Amino acid sequence: MTGKNHTADLRSPSTETAKTDRAVLCFGEILLRMSPVLGRKWLHNASIPVYIGGAELNVATALARWHMPVKYCTAMPDHYLSHEMLEELKSLNIDVSPVYFSGQRIGAYYLPQGADLKNAGVIYDRAYSSFAALQPGMIDWEKALHGCSWFHFSAISPALNENAALVCKEALKAASAKGLTISVDLNYRAKLWQYGKQPVEIMPELVQYCTVIMGNMWSVETLLGLKSPIESSEGMTSANLVDAAGKSMLQLHQHYPKATSFGYTFRLDKDYWGVLQHGHEMAISKHFKIDSVVDKVGSGDCFMAGLIYGLYYGQNPDDIINYAAAAGFGKLHEFGDATRQTVDQVKAKI
Repeated sequence: MTGKNHTADLRSPSTETAKTDRAVLCFGEILLRMSPVLGRKWLHNASIPVYIGGAELNVATALARWHMPVKYCTAMPDHYLSHEMLEELKSLNIDVSPVYFSGQRIGAYYLPQGADLKNAGVIYDRAYSSFAALQPGMIDWEKALHGCSWFHFSAISPALNENAALVCKEALKAASAKGLTISVDLNYRAKLWQYGKQPVEIMPELVQYCTVIMGNMWSVETLLGLKSPIESSEGMTSANLVDAAGKSMLQLHQHYPKATSFGYTFRLDKDYWGVLQHGHEMAISKHFKIDSVVDKVGSGDCFMAGLIYGLYYGQNPDDIINYAAAAGFGKLHEFGDATRQTVDQVKAKI
């Protein structure tokens, strides 16, 4: 299902064509994901599958697989395990030169195969990691942002601690001063906001710099305090959800006037689809039927990468949202945190 709606009163985005030789810089914590097969099989087999993850790295990986210039910035200890991981990222054509070496440990999390990061089953082991120990002034943002036209982060980083939130703000101010496009994924992880601050005390100050916002009506309410037009998707038709999404996006734009592109995902029981408001145009993606799910992790990151991909190359709203939704849907059928889909494989789903 695709469609356009010219009724929303949003300022049109810049018509300048993307500088396609300039990179997207993704900033966030690199993580080791331990994915045990429950029922004590991980004990009996003395084995746990391990994946390299992190929301922003998942975005960077997708963009690199789609042959976009991409850089990745995180903090890691300077030891052989870090360098093994970075060699793997370099083999995917991700520029890891902005990585900052400090601290003693790499963050990790445990999640059974097939489970969701919003599920009670997720166990975070990120305290005292190199990234969690970052403080303002450590990263040279002028150097990290050199050669970039886009900066991407997510709400996961400022959820770690107050210093991480301050580092995000430092990066956003530097990116904004350089005139970069700035995108944010409003992903909410309740288990991470544990340092005495509520999301609404932190996130609005960061989102004010953003030109592209991805999430859904309920994450917008939780993280930014803007009440959703509806309480849940239960019992709602697609038309109801599209109407509510439009109202939510208009409210977002009124509070964050720099933002001109908004992407929402709907991962329901039986189908997966998305809505994009880009300037004055609204586009609704094809509905993808969910028949089975291999791994729920990284689907939203893949959708975010799809939005960046389409917006970066100046595609029309219908093409952008269809590609983003197809990519996010496709990730549900892959093991691990990051997608291995090619551009052609994503397009074949549309």
